[in-house]
Amino acid sequence: MVFDKNQNFPMGYKNITTKGGFFMFKKFTNGCVALVQKYLPDAFIFAIFLTILTLVLGMIFTHQGPVAMLVHWGEGFWSLLSFAMQMALVLVTGHTLASSPPVKKGLKKLASFTKTPTQAIFAVSLVSALACWLNWGFGLVIGALYAMELARQVRDVDYRLLIASAYSGFLVWHGGISGSIPLTIASSTSDLAGMTAGALTETVATTQTIFAPFNLFISFGIILTLPLINKAMHPEPGKVVRINPSLLESQSKEEEAASVELNETPADRLENSKIIAYITGIFGIVYIVYYFATKGFDLNLNILNFIFLTLGIIFHKTPRRFIKAVDEAVKGCSGIILQFPFYAGIMGMMTGLSPDGICLAGVISNWFVNISTAKSFPVYTFLSAGIINFFVPSGGGQWAVQAPIMMPAGKALGVPAAKTAMAIAWGDAWTNMIQPFWALPALGIAGLGARDIMGFCLIDLILSGIIIILGFLLF
Repeated sequence: MVFDKNQNFPMGYKNITTKGGFFMFKKFTNGCVALVQKYLPDAFIFAIFLTILTLVLGMIFTHQGPVAMLVHWGEGFWSLLSFAMQMALVLVTGHTLASSPPVKKGLKKLASFTKTPTQAIFAVSLVSALACWLNWGFGLVIGALYAMELARQVRDVDYRLLIASAYSGFLVWHGGISGSIPLTIASSTSDLAGMTAGALTETVATTQTIFAPFNLFISFGIILTLPLINKAMHPEPGKVVRINPSLLESQSKEEEAASVELNETPADRLENSKIIAYITGIFGIVYIVYYFATKGFDLNLNILNFIFLTLGIIFHKTPRRFIKAVDEAVKGCSGIILQFPFYAGIMGMMTGLSPDGICLAGVISNWFVNISTAKSFPVYTFLSAGIINFFVPSGGGQWAVQAPIMMPAGKALGVPAAKTAMAIAWGDAWTNMIQPFWALPALGIAGLGARDIMGFCLIDLILSGIIIILGFLLF
């Protein structure tokens, strides 16, 4: 991100100066934004910092030498390649679908209902949170795309807060119907006892996790308050940073230029053939129908990307238009390609065992176990999961690390297995607000950096943490 030396704002943004008063909440928000803007480095530097910190902590608490820790790092470095490709495709296929005429028309219509900046913030927060509760991958993409369309139509909205609000909906994903941990313990698997060190031998129904009263209180407590929190954070007019309209106009011109069809040669006619696009799309639709008919509503990353890809081909109508849209979308993938391997390496060091069978993630989890009671255990499990999520920002990785420690401990204290599992799940989702890992697809779509949104996300982290803790203590 390049900054204007005169205004200290990213190039392409404009500072709006009008009269307006300051409120204490906005002052606190502005302070957090300024703090993050000044001290949070680029997301890649943040990943490097976590790498060094993990290595040092691993040496101190697991008594492993630097070479042993670096071996764990190197062996884990490429363990997320498949997942990184999935996330890159989430960005590319989602962006490509959104740039198609039918989806752009739909987003434009949806955005037309908002007239003021605070209405735009409220709308994108609510839409994103509801979408993420239904399916995290869909919500992560649709929130960012909806935010960009709102930026086109509501010119006085703060663009940074708009994208932060779109991302903040991701807070509720692990308590929703696509949450990997509640779905894992609800699935029939012979490995369930192995995952939980013998604490779970039977599956746990989603009525005890996703649809349990404590989880519904947390989920919809956040979904209903998040739009109000984000709306209240909107800077007064003199502090607003908005995207330059010319940038959005230039994007539209590029899309129009990309759609120009040349039919001078047989190759051109093939590239502009609607028949080829529609035949490919029909192939995709046949498989999608078969998938849901045989597997039910299992909306995982692979089928989500397949749906986006199929609809993108159909909606762009010709192979050439689709290829041009993909070329444009790929530009936002650099953060995912560069940083995911480093987080995989960090995960390797967090879970790498010493000769005595000790790993850093286990040390952190056990410390919280040792200070817990039956009443406080879910809260401490949640907090420990939030800390470990900095280093293992993956729902599946989080479960693999903490389940063998926290599930038996919860059982010994008399805490229901469902509550312990959901405490891990909510901790995993909670600190995503200040961990750039999951924000990379949304940031790639929006053309922003982590420091542009993390100040606002810090406020969401604090207030959502209060709701989550209350949910575990009250029920």
